Order: sequence, then C-alpha cells, then structure tokens
Amino acid sequence: MSLDVSPALLERAERGEPIDDADFVGCVRASLPYAWTVISAAAAPVADGSREFADHEVPPPGERERGELLRALASDAIRGGLERHFGVKLAFQNCHRVAAFAPSAVDSERYRAFVSARAQLLNQSPELRNC
Repeated sequence: MSLDVSPALLERAERGEPIDDADFVGCVRASLPYAWTVISAAAAPVADGSREFADHEVPPPGERERGELLRALASDAIRGGLERHFGVKLAFQNCHRVAAFAPSAVDSERYRAFVSARAQLLNQSPELRNC
C-alpha cells in the first residue's frame, strides 16, 4: 500500500506547490496507522524530554502492519517528516525494532550501539527471516 493521498494534496504536488510537513505527516498518519502508532509510541517519551531513548520491539500482528512499518522507515521523505514532526532521530532494525533517540543522543554510545552491525546481527532470529 502506498500513501492514500487526497485529491487536493495531489493537485498541489502536481502544480509544484510546496507541501508543508503538517500536510505530509497528516497524509502519512492517515495512510499508515499502524506505523504511526508504533513510531509515535516510541517517540513520545523522547519528544517530551523524559527519556533520551525509547524503542518498540513487538512484532507486527500481520503482513499489512509489517508493510506499513517498512514503508514508513524505508522512505527518506516519510522518515524525515516523522523525525521532524516528533523532534527525534529514528533508528530501525528488522521489521519491528524501532527506536527513537533525542537529537542530542545521536552521538551517544547507546545510539552507536543500536545502529551497529553487531546489534543488527544480534537482533536476528529464524522467525524474522522474511520480515
């Protein structure tokens, strides 16, 4: 599934008009509700300043939800829009391990460890092979 773009938003894009983050993120939120829920839950404690890091490790309930998460995090435009909206840096492993970091924590040991090849290898399992 791609984004469900309203005719008005699509017309603006076709005319070359600037699309602001609020309109774009609103489209993402409506189009990818599972991904929105996961990312907003991970981002909330970071965005409100109560934590420098939070993650989500629960596998998606089905292929549709897995696809939403992959689309949201694989697209530079969507991922960037979400990062700006929530004021966080997103990091991603596999089909479900999503983390949000405070921008100030991007140079931290925890961030470097999360995005390392070692962490990626350790976060593998046979049941995630096709995610």
